[in-house]
Amino acid sequence: MSPRAGNAGPHTLAFVESPVQLLNVLEWAHAHAPGVGLTLVVLSPLDPMTRGQLRRMSDLARDEGHEVRWEEARGGPLAPFQTIGGLTGLLRRARRVVLGDPFSRYVQLLLTITHARDLVVVDDGTATMEFVGQLARGERLVRWHRKGGRPGPRDVIFAPVSASARRRLTPSGSRRIEIFSSMPMEETPAGVTVGANAFAWTRARFGPPRITKGADMVGTSLVETGVVDDGRYLEAVRALAKTHGATRYFAHRRESTDKLHRLAVETGLEIVRPELPLELIARRGPIGRTILSFPSTVVHTLPLALSGTEVRVAVCDIDPAWLTENASPRAQGFLSGVTGTARDVHRLSPTATPKPADPTESAGTASFTAPPGPAGLTGPAATPGAAGAVAAG
Repeated sequence: MSPRAGNAGPHTLAFVESPVQLLNVLEWAHAHAPGVGLTLVVLSPLDPMTRGQLRRMSDLARDEGHEVRWEEARGGPLAPFQTIGGLTGLLRRARRVVLGDPFSRYVQLLLTITHARDLVVVDDGTATMEFVGQLARGERLVRWHRKGGRPGPRDVIFAPVSASARRRLTPSGSRRIEIFSSMPMEETPAGVTVGANAFAWTRARFGPPRITKGADMVGTSLVETGVVDDGRYLEAVRALAKTHGATRYFAHRRESTDKLHRLAVETGLEIVRPELPLELIARRGPIGRTILSFPSTVVHTLPLALSGTEVRVAVCDIDPAWLTENASPRAQGFLSGVTGTARDVHRLSPTATPKPADPTESAGTASFTAPPGPAGLTGPAATPGAAGAVAAG
């Protein structure tokens, strides 16, 4: 263990499923428990891009003196049972649990086991804004891009566990709830303590960056989640890149290889697959003087991580015509709120609704390297019961 941190043993236990969650656990530890080590459990997904970033972030966590426990939580039909069984003892001994995604079925199931008096929720991107609002209104926990649809069979099976998790995330006389976030919150649940994440650890650990004259663009997974039409998205990216002179496109870890290949061929952008969360990539540099983004977490986090530099973050609104017919009824309002509540960003309005791109046209050439496929990994089977439902959550 690094001399930077002491040994907190089983007292503080953190669960993460994404690189951004892990980053925000490190930010919370830096702000609220300096010099105290925690046990950080990575509930590893199958996606190779996410796994790679989690490996790199785990190394940074170890450098800070934290113990990291890697769990192949989705490595097969028995993985949920093995993971939960192996963590039960730690959960029951923990006095504080830090978690990154209260919507996660895995996390919700683990919350039913713990007796911890202190629960801390760190950011999992813009989903934190929705979680806080749902908790304040006493609603069931549903991700914003799914709200409005009918519950599926897995949702029905898991409903009692989800309801129990929501109760445990509600403050009481014997339980304290803290939210550590860089996101704006219009509704704060009664009795919940809110701490501001200013990305102090990131700024202390990295940078300042070298700033280039051009513009960089940040990708989004709105196509992959079924919110935005892929043709409209591609044309919007092409128009933004041409208008602002962008040369690089930092891909979201969930963007598909096929879509990124099309972007590279048809826009001329260099596609970059970041090995760390973008806040760290930007802070290390080099980074463009202007960063272009669609509504996403980074319009809130990058201005904080890049505080004191000359980098400008510009966000382009989502035109309602870009939404798919399957998009949640709440999608447009939620995305507008993400943009409208962002501080220290320049807001770009789509001046014209892009038409779907013609795949036979090419706007230039660009370098693109496809990420490695998930060779040797098996997906979770549809196992009856809560532990089976959690594998796909």
